Amino acid sequence: MLADSAAASLLAAGAVDLILTGADRIAADGSVANKVGTYGLAVLARHHRVPFVVVAPVSTIDLDTPDGAAIEVEHRPAEEVTSLAGVPLAPAGTPAYNPAFDVTPPALITAIVTEQGVAKPPAAGTLRVLTAGSSNADGPVAAAYVERWGS
Repeated sequence: MLADSAAASLLAAGAVDLILTGADRIAADGSVANKVGTYGLAVLARHHRVPFVVVAPVSTIDLDTPDGAAIEVEHRPAEEVTSLAGVPLAPAGTPAYNPAFDVTPPALITAIVTEQGVAKPPAAGTLRVLTAGSSNADGPVAAAYVERWGS
């Protein structure tokens, strides 16, 4: 276990072989919305040539959302970062940027793993095959896009 701010030095030391993360929502282009900090971790992974893999159920894929720009990011109240247990940590009225999520672009994602298979690369074609269900995921088109568990 480590503080999220320690990830960079751990990656720089070569102590990380793979990064796995979840997803709250996956857009049709393979962009992933997840808890804030995920995007920064993906950038670090790319810089240090460490695979960055998203593990999520197919139900997380939203083909009606075309890309990451279309994902609305929730912003939480400033008080969540300007105070602790009701005790102010900053002067009253201090503004705070407090997003609950960030969006990682597909270019930073090595693969998306679901119960239907692995989208590699994560893109509209690979995700469409995964959401089509297992009957479509064994066809010749799917074989070009999706790695299947056990094959």
